[in-house]
Formats: sequence, C-alpha cells, structure tokens
Amino acid sequence: MPRPTFPRDRFDDIPSQPGRVGAHRSQNPRLWHPASLVWALFAIVILAAVGIFGSLVLSGRITPFPITSPTLSPTPVVSPVLDTSYSVVVLNATGEQGLGTATAEVIIAAGWSPETVEASTASVTDFAETTVYYALPSDEAAARGLADVIGGANVAQDDIYQLPDDPTTPDDESQSKQLTVVIGLDRTTSGSSTPTSTL
Repeated sequence: MPRPTFPRDRFDDIPSQPGRVGAHRSQNPRLWHPASLVWALFAIVILAAVGIFGSLVLSGRITPFPITSPTLSPTPVVSPVLDTSYSVVVLNATGEQGLGTATAEVIIAAGWSPETVEASTASVTDFAETTVYYALPSDEAAARGLADVIGGANVAQDDIYQLPDDPTTPDDESQSKQLTVVIGLDRTTSGSSTPTSTL
C-alpha cells in the first residue's frame, strides 16, 4: 500500500536532531571524560579521610599536636663542708639544762676555736627539732657540715640569728660568717618532739 503524502507545512522545518531549544539544554557528551571520574573519586577519598581524622580528634583518640612535658632540671645537692672559719652560736631551746654547753663542746672538739663557739639559752623551751640556720646560699655547705658534726640536724636558711653588720669594717668584711644551732626537744633525755611553739 503506498504511503500517503501530505502537503508540506511549518512543522516540516524542524530538524530531526534538535540542539538547544528554550530553557532545555541537550547533554554534552564531552563532560563525561575519564579525568572527571578520577577527580570525583579523589575528592571522595579526601573528604572521607578528613571526616575520619576529625572524628578521632574529637573523640580524643589522637592529638594533632603532641604534648611535650617540660623537662625539670634536678635540684643540685649541696655537699657538706667542714668550715671552722664560721663562728657558731648554740641556743638551747629546751627546758633541759646543759644541752647547749654539751653541743658547743662537741663543735669545739671537731676543730672550732673556743672563742668562736658560744652557748646560750633560747627564748623558748619547746622547739621541736634541732636545726642549723645559715644566712646566705653560699653558707649552706658549711651549715650541712656543722649538722653532721653534731650528729645530724635539720638545715634551714634564715638570717634572723645573724649578727648586725659592723660599720667600722669594710663592706666586703662587714657581714660576719655565722651559723646558729638551735637545740630542739629531739635532743632531750625524753626525746619528746611535740612542740607548742617555734622560734
């Protein structure tokens, strides 16, 4: 059967492969290039890695910056030195008579001159532990040496027992080198070390 023919009209001018018509756009096949797929996969991997890393940081499992603990330098240990050039004041801070004099005799027997060792009585009689006091950091070694001479004692820095400066002597000699031994209740016959006050 022969195909019917129709008179030509305006619809016959429409092309069989239309391009861009109105707001609709035909798909450009060149956009689907293999490089686009590679970049898309790369972006997915990067985003996934960032997400995993962020979750680990927030949960505290890892720290982005390592925390370094400060290095503490050890405190230098001062070795005791037997220095008989220091004058020594012995204060008996207990109620037991004779402890100051006995301690002074031990110090003199260790090499101090009797003129540089003085025994006296403190203003209190309930000082707890025998202590050797020194004024300057440079005196600590001598204070520790004196503590060893009297059989062991605490050592503390305090200039309360130092003699006043002598204005008639040069500045570099005005500060007397002095150590003070305060006898405590730990040296009494009873050995009681429960004080009611301190010096």
